[in-house]
Amino acid sequence: MRGLRPQAVAARIGEIAPGTARFADQWPTGQDVEILPPLRHTLAEIGVRYLFSEDAPTLLPFAPQLFLAREMLVRPSRWVWPRWIPTRARRFRTRRQVDFTNALRSVVRRRRSSGHLGDDVLGQMLRPSSRYGPLPEEAVLDSLPGITVATFETPSRAAGWILLHLAWYPRAADRIAAEAALLPVDPAATTSTHLDSLQYTRALVREVLRLHPPSWLLTRRATRQTQLAGYTIDAGSTVLVCPYTAHRDAREHFEPDQFRPERWLEDSGSSAKPEAFFSFGTGPHGCEGAALAMAMLTLLTAQTARCYHVSEPPGPEPSYRINTFGGLTTVGLRLRATSRG
Repeated sequence: MRGLRPQAVAARIGEIAPGTARFADQWPTGQDVEILPPLRHTLAEIGVRYLFSEDAPTLLPFAPQLFLAREMLVRPSRWVWPRWIPTRARRFRTRRQVDFTNALRSVVRRRRSSGHLGDDVLGQMLRPSSRYGPLPEEAVLDSLPGITVATFETPSRAAGWILLHLAWYPRAADRIAAEAALLPVDPAATTSTHLDSLQYTRALVREVLRLHPPSWLLTRRATRQTQLAGYTIDAGSTVLVCPYTAHRDAREHFEPDQFRPERWLEDSGSSAKPEAFFSFGTGPHGCEGAALAMAMLTLLTAQTARCYHVSEPPGPEPSYRINTFGGLTTVGLRLRATSRG
């Protein structure tokens, strides 16, 4: 999708950065905060605005309901129902998608009738292809609920792990703060050049994603019979790929269980292998929003570390519990921010 390609994201960094700065500005200091809800809200605002620009206020209220519908579908159940049975969760998802689609339909028709398609992702989808012409309205409407949730669902899970690592590794957080000090005072003035300068911050984000990939289990379907590691995979078979275990394979990553952001720096002499990094999938079915997610996570990490020391609440119990349904998540994560002053 053109609007999500790296060069398209790079051109709109100044629209992404203000939302990450607001997250840092609005974090109440000196108290333990359950951080995933505000993270999710912030990233939803950024993602929906990236997709729909001036129409984001119309569509943003539907984002939490789309997320909740997704969460209900992946919750564990005593029963495995056939896909054709309209369970409560499936009915809820359908209603939420219909609500979102109806609101989006009005936006699409207004843009097309006015001729002002916009330069955002929706506008790119509405522009006719020189080869195929315009996308049918239903094709646009069918694809965007999933894309909308994807802009903030997985990134918010990743952001929880990243902030937790800022608490665990204060020296790494200090190094990020030093990098972030060079960002513009006005976040809207942030450019792709500024983002590229956050090399250690980006390395830390990648390292956290390596150790704790939110999408910890991927599926692929074999289109033809093939051989894999000495096994015959028949056409039509579903193959499970586990980034969590692949990322901790000592054959691919030196000291794989150690947190070493430096392994991703070009001048580190590390043996990090980008081809063995699957947090965004890989190949033609890799995540189209990878560039957007990395930009959001890198800037959010930098802005947070620039403003605060992050810590876990004191006590013998962890400040979170791990949930693997729908993604690797730090459920109930509570953190405390103290101003760097």
